[in-house]
Amino acid sequence: MSITKKILIALLAVLIFIQFIKPVKNQSDAVTPNDIFANFQATDSTKQLIQTACYDCHSNNTVYPWYAEIQPMAWWLADHVKEGKSELNFSEFASYKPKKADHKLEEVIEMIQEGEMPLKSYTLIHGNAKLSDGQKKAIITWAEGLRSQIQPNIK
Repeated sequence: MSITKKILIALLAVLIFIQFIKPVKNQSDAVTPNDIFANFQATDSTKQLIQTACYDCHSNNTVYPWYAEIQPMAWWLADHVKEGKSELNFSEFASYKPKKADHKLEEVIEMIQEGEMPLKSYTLIHGNAKLSDGQKKAIITWAEGLRSQIQPNIK
């Protein structure tokens, strides 16, 4: 057997083996008491926009695509969600101190204005997460309004 064939068989064996090593999924059935929408008002349309465009990476409940079952893609997605939640977790937003909450909303506004969020790699697969200019404006207006509610509580 040639060396190339041996390498290909070894790679195939590794690919099969890693399918059994699955990361823990970021899924929760319940809305947490610290969820942003359990504590702060938003119109139904704005709430839906944020949940569609942001919650998969920035909440405690990710809706996974079919390819999340295939390694190493599942590891990449798990790391991506972990990183997103470490930056901003809408499911835990009400637990943030007012200064941190205000700063996170400022970042939301900035990221949307600059077109950095939602990520292009996310919207390629999730076309419904692409935000029109009007949708971006709605989220920004909501975030600015929420900031004005939070800022008086900053010490």
